[in-house]
Amino acid sequence: MRNHRVYIARMPVDAELLEILACPACKTPVTLVKQGAALKCASCHRVYPIKDDIPVMLIDEATVEP
Repeated sequence: MRNHRVYIARMPVDAELLEILACPACKTPVTLVKQGAALKCASCHRVYPIKDDIPVMLIDEATVEP
């Protein structure tokens, strides 16, 4: 008997949710980056992580990237 691995594809953020999400720091809409693992604000360059398919929209959890 062989061991079978099951791979579960990462679920992207729901399109309707993505339409209403905005950066809490500057209120600019965010876009998916890092193959769906984060959300980035084009205005202030903050990147918010997505953990367990839930966007963590906390300024303290964001990183700033160019």
